[in-house]
Amino acid sequence: MSKLRVAVYKFSSCDGCQLQFLNMEEELLQLTDMVEFALFYEARKAVEPGPYDVAFVEGAVSTTHEIEILKELREGSGILVALGACATAGGIQALRNWANVEEFKKYVYPRPEWIEVLEKVEPLSTYVKVDYEIRGCPVSKEQLLSFVLQLLKGKTPRLPVDSVCLECKRKGNVCVLVTKGIPCLGPVTMSGCGAICPSYGRGCYGCYGPMIDPRPAGLNELFKELGVSPKEIRLLFKQFTASAKEFREVHGGYG
Repeated sequence: MSKLRVAVYKFSSCDGCQLQFLNMEEELLQLTDMVEFALFYEARKAVEPGPYDVAFVEGAVSTTHEIEILKELREGSGILVALGACATAGGIQALRNWANVEEFKKYVYPRPEWIEVLEKVEPLSTYVKVDYEIRGCPVSKEQLLSFVLQLLKGKTPRLPVDSVCLECKRKGNVCVLVTKGIPCLGPVTMSGCGAICPSYGRGCYGCYGPMIDPRPAGLNELFKELGVSPKEIRLLFKQFTASAKEFREVHGGYG
């Protein structure tokens, strides 16, 4: 049986999501019997040309050059997977979408005229068709492994669609929102993280992005009833996945 040809690529990001492949450790060694990592700069020097069966792409798009590479990857891959918060919703670097990028360039770089970036940082889906989104900041290595194994078995991969609240229920967590009045994005955020933050008595930060049909306006009203100020509410939705369409409905979009 021929191996699954995989490309792992990154754009504007921290490398944390693609490193989850390496964090599999023993499982990764077993995968190499069935998977050929034809392109994976973080793991090997050799680069094999496409086409690829699957391309996992981490990071948001912030330059015209990245748009070109992304389109080439899309054309040369049977399946394209957006890997992590940056690839699916812009990530942390997309916070500059609410500021003037020229100001950043002026204060950060000694020769700002050499820096060529797009005015806005965007997720992959802005420019190409994305087949699957694996959420998180970083993604869960268990979820990533499960996704690859499902492909190897010829299955259509299944990913979470429910909210973090269900994960809290399964773990027996006491709801921090109801019992402590701590603002929590769990009711509108996609599950998959194992409810890490609520498990330690903190509100969910929403790093897995909006769940299916999240209806964040309702949570927005609940936050107001708890006495959370409009500014604080906007900042809650304006974090790891601020560029997600559903969250922009609450914090007001760019501007």
